[in-house]
Amino acid sequence: MKIAVFGAAGRIGSRIVTEALNRGHDVTAVVRHPENYKVEHAHLKVAKADMFKTQEVETGAFDNDAVVCAYNYTHGAAPSSITEVAVPLINGLKQAHVKRLIIVGGAGSLEVSPGLQLVDTPDFPAAYKAPALAHREALKIYRQEKELEWTYVSPAAEIVPGERTGKFRTGTIQLITDANGHSLISMEDYAVAIIDEIENPRHIREQFTVGY
Repeated sequence: MKIAVFGAAGRIGSRIVTEALNRGHDVTAVVRHPENYKVEHAHLKVAKADMFKTQEVETGAFDNDAVVCAYNYTHGAAPSSITEVAVPLINGLKQAHVKRLIIVGGAGSLEVSPGLQLVDTPDFPAAYKAPALAHREALKIYRQEKELEWTYVSPAAEIVPGERTGKFRTGTIQLITDANGHSLISMEDYAVAIIDEIENPRHIREQFTVGY
């Protein structure tokens, strides 16, 4: 398949690129600064795009079977940009006639008990609250989208660099925890789940989550 990864230079985006390439897909790494992107591979090309500009999203997405949005609000951007990127992303894909969109989402919108989302729990870390709320608002925008075949992929509460085991659980809107109540996934296995969903779609216009 042809897969475009927006935010390919980030910690999660780079692992999604690696996973896709290792499975034999043709990948377009879409970044804001191609001159700083040093990855080379026979099945990889690099494209420049500002995700907040619909026309540039269209250019980056063009002629791909699926697009992964791994946008992160680092480099001085406000957490609210997580929400703001949704509309130009959706419109750019439509203009490029690409229907499949996978969004690297947040865990805050997952339920820890019926009706109670993680971001609304008393012990949710204050440092992560603003981006978690922005992710939740973005999800509301994606849920209103009826044309694109989007999938919103929430990680476990903690997502860290680690090993690619290929062994994890998936769920829908409930936070996945282990026997000790921990909620964890490696970035590498999260990338596996993303490419699994592209190869074998199971969550069209749905949110799902992955954890150990």
